[in-house]
Amino acid sequence: MGVSRRSIVALAAGTAGAAVLPRVAAAQAYPSRPARILVGFTAGGATDIQARLAAQWLTERLGQQFIVENKPGASGNIATEMAAKSPPDGYTLLQVVTPHAINPALYSNLTVDFLREISPVICAARLAYLVVVNPSLPVKTLPEFIAYAKANPGKINYGSAGAGTPQNIAAELFKMMAGVNLLHVPYRGGALAVGDLIAGHVQVVFAPVSESIEQVNAGKLRALAVTTATRLDVLPNIPTVAEFVPGYEASGFAGIGVPTGTPAEIVALLNRELNAGLKDPKIRGRIVELGGTPLGGTPAEFGKILADATDKWARVIKSAGIKAD
Repeated sequence: MGVSRRSIVALAAGTAGAAVLPRVAAAQAYPSRPARILVGFTAGGATDIQARLAAQWLTERLGQQFIVENKPGASGNIATEMAAKSPPDGYTLLQVVTPHAINPALYSNLTVDFLREISPVICAARLAYLVVVNPSLPVKTLPEFIAYAKANPGKINYGSAGAGTPQNIAAELFKMMAGVNLLHVPYRGGALAVGDLIAGHVQVVFAPVSESIEQVNAGKLRALAVTTATRLDVLPNIPTVAEFVPGYEASGFAGIGVPTGTPAEIVALLNRELNAGLKDPKIRGRIVELGGTPLGGTPAEFGKILADATDKWARVIKSAGIKAD
């Protein structure tokens, strides 16, 4: 007895459907156990706080614990490698931040192709840096600082959290676009750079808002500008660098990614829930306090942010000759 072509097609369709069923069922049951968010930096900083906001929200909304695991080192590369090697099942998430767009051009021995091996879920926020100076410096505005720097080439030191960090690259972009010569003094952490700025050992720092706003409000530092394209709600009277250096923009970002291959249904669920979280007044308020602008949006939109930033910072790194410590 022969088998009709229609029967073969039906059988093939049924077999394919059976193969998909476990994957679909797993996605529908997600999460059925605790999940983790890997953070490539130490606890207590802005990156860690952002991850904990997401973890708490997802825990409350999805009924399973989302636990933050700090795996600091190598500018976030240790956590990135752990995430990329984890099963793509939605139980390992990665806090994605600006260094992930910087590292491909900074390190020649990376074991992870970030844009290929980590899939974007959502960009939670844009993050700003403040151009802050010691109040003893005889400048009160960014144009005055630029004029002072041009009159004293190579005599002004700027501190950063280290070579290849967002603060370093933001300052190097400023040097190129403003036409000034500043000397880089790298530190092992942004807080150390800010501390030496207060002590007068360096004259300027492009500092994360979370590391400098208290000192600005206390009068220990003077804020000249913010590096984002628009002014910050938390410091509305501080102008942007771009108001005086047209086209300048050096914002960071914070978001969530997952290992490539994670089921689309799980990515969509995480994206939907985290977008809902960004509408919560408490979460939005905390992000603003950290110097961020809540964003949200689709995975594809975050993917474009990552690709654009990776290309932009690669050009700055090459032009400035920046090398990893």
